[in-house]
Amino acid sequence: MKDYYIKTKDLSVGYQGKVLIRDINLDIKKGEIVTLIGPNGAGKSTILKSVTRQLKLIGGEVYLDSDEIRKLSYKSMARKVAVMLTERMKPELMTCHDVVATGRYPYTGRLGVLSREDENKVDEALMAVHAQELGIRNFLEISDGQRQRILLARAICQEPEVMILDEPTSYLDIRHKLELLEILRKMAKEKEITVIMSLHEIDLAQKISDKVVCVKGDRIAGFGNPEEIFTEEKIRELYGIDNGYYDPCFGSVELPRVVGKPEVFVLSSCGTGIPVYRKLQKAGIPFAAGILYPGECDYQLARLLASEIISEEPYEPISCETYRKALEMMEQCKKVINAGVKTGKMNQKAGELLKIAEERGMLI
Repeated sequence: MKDYYIKTKDLSVGYQGKVLIRDINLDIKKGEIVTLIGPNGAGKSTILKSVTRQLKLIGGEVYLDSDEIRKLSYKSMARKVAVMLTERMKPELMTCHDVVATGRYPYTGRLGVLSREDENKVDEALMAVHAQELGIRNFLEISDGQRQRILLARAICQEPEVMILDEPTSYLDIRHKLELLEILRKMAKEKEITVIMSLHEIDLAQKISDKVVCVKGDRIAGFGNPEEIFTEEKIRELYGIDNGYYDPCFGSVELPRVVGKPEVFVLSSCGTGIPVYRKLQKAGIPFAAGILYPGECDYQLARLLASEIISEEPYEPISCETYRKALEMMEQCKKVINAGVKTGKMNQKAGELLKIAEERGMLI
């Protein structure tokens, strides 16, 4: 157990003695960011609540630095673990500063009087989430996104060894989502704070996480690094995607391709085709794409959205056979879009196709 800071052993979680997820075995190192992903209602919040003792464990154990969490005193637990869950706080007549200050209570005496050092830590926490101007505001009168930042400041103020957060990016715009995750990343890497959280934004989970936990059914569906988890097949199975695609290259979700015989041939390279592919898909126009090389970003998206792809082997000049296929496809479509194809020694024949399209009046 010395190799891991948090460990769950044969953990079973649920409500009122009824097991929802069983045999949870996770090993988490100090300073790692671990993200739970999975469909709504899968049990991500149940796991987090059980680890933080807000729900009684039905079976198994959770260890924190080799100590059983269930045997830790509340004060010891509060000094080691900060929690930010989705339940709405409704503190009466409390300013944002007051809410953040509650993060210092595990370190104060019975009366909860803050020292000058405690007050400084409250100010530092507000500064860390760029919320100094909210300090004097009533907590109930600020926006949901601002409340998320204040609750994060409270967790930071607690100076924990572990932070557990349930959907911390909820209600945040994209700028503040990135800002929050950057704060967590910095705390994990610079202060070795272990972060365990749930996220619905799988693109962000892919980029921020050291380890990912897939939650589905009555057992953990997967646990590993992002490269192992974020594959097209695993994400499709985890979320039951049958009406679109997950693209691991971009970390994005794509709507289904338009079914039908290609009506337009798109000549592109080096990413120039991506906006055209999306525009054609939105318009409901099936299209063919070429001449592309596997590995380039145009190809990665075209394989999901295009009805047909004409491609060449990586690092090889366009062969006569590939050129012939592309010319035939272009003639079948009768319409060609030049998405800004760039030509060189390897794809010189793409330039020849473009020239033919111009001469025959096929460009649109």
